[in-house]
Amino acid sequence: MVFLHNPEQTLGGLPVDDARDCLDEACLALVEAVADGFCGSWGIASWDPRPVAAAICLDLPPTVLLLRAGLTVAAPILAAADDLHRRLDIPPGGRWGMSPFGGSTTDLAWQAVAQAGLLTDGQQATAAQVAFRLAYELPPVTRVAVGTTNRKHLGELVTATELDVSAAAVARYRQLLSQYATPTTA
Repeated sequence: MVFLHNPEQTLGGLPVDDARDCLDEACLALVEAVADGFCGSWGIASWDPRPVAAAICLDLPPTVLLLRAGLTVAAPILAAADDLHRRLDIPPGGRWGMSPFGGSTTDLAWQAVAQAGLLTDGQQATAAQVAFRLAYELPPVTRVAVGTTNRKHLGELVTATELDVSAAAVARYRQLLSQYATPTTA
């Protein structure tokens, strides 16, 4: 798997037609790399998929979209992720998430927010476990990439994948997030 990493860094500063041409060239190079056997597949990894959604060619879709996931992702980013998944017809196995903690599991915000209300009743979990499990729902993904050198933390996250999420509570959260979002929120 080879990722086109953070294409929004280039695309965001270009006029739409130039952004489309630039992204088309990059996607074509990766399609050719797969065809020539240099890699098995390719994907796009993006912190802000809005410029990608505005420029992507539907004829050259990636196999995987690796996008920010979790409670720290703003409504416009979630909407762009949903849009890309739908328009590119990315199957669930190709929907991956990253950075579920927005960079830190020790931020006091994780303790201050009542995340457990997004799970079904009666489950016991740490704030990090709840946040990690919710990353699979915001946007819906089948894999979440994390970095850690702490075996205990990694074990805690593996256990978190078994938590049951309240679909109704997550839908309500997304509705509230969208209702209070500003267009420039990233």
